[in-house]
Amino acid sequence: MRYGICNLSIVSLRLEPAHQSEMLSQVLFGEHFKVLEQRKDWSKVRLFSDGYEGFIDNKQYVEITEELYTKLTSETPCVTGELIDFICGENNQLITIPIGSQLPLFDGSHCYIQSDAYSYDGLSYNSPLPKDELIQKSFQFLNSPYLWGGKTPFGMDCSGFTQLVYKLCGYNLLREAKQQATQGEVLSFIEESEPGDLAFFDNQEGVITHVGIIMKDNYIIHAYGKVRIDRLDHSGIYNADIKRHTHKLRVIKKII
Repeated sequence: MRYGICNLSIVSLRLEPAHQSEMLSQVLFGEHFKVLEQRKDWSKVRLFSDGYEGFIDNKQYVEITEELYTKLTSETPCVTGELIDFICGENNQLITIPIGSQLPLFDGSHCYIQSDAYSYDGLSYNSPLPKDELIQKSFQFLNSPYLWGGKTPFGMDCSGFTQLVYKLCGYNLLREAKQQATQGEVLSFIEESEPGDLAFFDNQEGVITHVGIIMKDNYIIHAYGKVRIDRLDHSGIYNADIKRHTHKLRVIKKII
């Protein structure tokens, strides 16, 4: 078994081994993974953080030892908190990193990938934050454009948005909305929910395809065209701009 880690700012995780293939998700700086299959130009990987699988360009990651992989899996990840920041690598080369990037083996000023040290002096988190921080963190992404497979301020899908917000507060969510819906405790009514709980929505076939973060006073923040705030009622999400419901409510979950 081989192991790898992303040493670039953002890398696409694709359905097939080709740059033209659908982007399933993204791998941010410092995220590590198992290499399930290695080809000439591409590798199929499984991310440690959420178990998501896809293909990554071999030029866009570095291999790490099993020992380092094991060490990283046992530590609480330290994640960056600035929307956009820089990390300084070898020969003082700057790497732009987005919010939610991970700092492996971070000692407060440097993180380490094998024998390479990267200096960082920005905002970072390495312990769970109170639940009420979820809403404050989510406001940072208002008006971020919708991007299928994205999970950065420059573009994110609905589950990438919820996953990133929870990650910043120290809690782990799976990648897809239907996967996130398997986590946590089911609530029977909206009135039982608290700000920071998740609401899930299904399509006409009954498949969960959308998720958002519940706010107080029956509002919800979610990624639909962009990260936006809409009304939430027992039917689903009501979009005042177009004066109709856009998503049908399926279930509400308390994750933390």
